[in-house]
Amino acid sequence: MSDTSLTIDTILVPELTLCRVPASSKKRALEFIAEQINHQDNTLSETQLFNNLISRERLGSTGIGQGIAIPHCRLEGLDHVVGVLMTLEESVEFDAIDNQPVDLIFALIVPKEATSEHLELLSQLAEKFNERSFCDRLRQCEDAGTLYQRMTASGG
Repeated sequence: MSDTSLTIDTILVPELTLCRVPASSKKRALEFIAEQINHQDNTLSETQLFNNLISRERLGSTGIGQGIAIPHCRLEGLDHVVGVLMTLEESVEFDAIDNQPVDLIFALIVPKEATSEHLELLSQLAEKFNERSFCDRLRQCEDAGTLYQRMTASGG
C-alpha cells in the first residue's frame, strides 16, 4: 500500500471515535464534532471547523439516508485528513434525503487542496454505510473501543 492512499483505517483514530453521544440536534452534533477535533488538535479552530461544516450543510444535507450522515468540509491550513465517527444516543433530524433522522455520523475534514483523495474517502464511506448489517453492528456498539474496531476491521 502506498503512503498516499487514504483509507478509513488510516484516518480514523480511537480518540475521535465516539459512542452514544448525546446530541439534541444536527447543529449540536456538528458543534460536538468541531469540539472533539479541536480537543484532539488545538491548532485547528473549533469555530472555523463548525462554520465550515455548517456552510457545507447549507449547500445540501450530508444525510445520505437510512439514519446516516457524512458531514464534511475543507479546512485552510490542514495538512492531513481528519475523520470522526460517532453514534448518537438518540437520532436527530438532519434534513436527510429520505427524511429519516440520523444516529450514525462520520465527519470528514480535509485539507483545502485535497480533491481526488477526498472523493475517494467519501465513496469508501458511502460503500461501507450502504451495507445495512455493517451499520447495524456499528449501532449496537456500547463503547468507543468496539465501535473503532468494527469500523476499521474490514480492512479499508
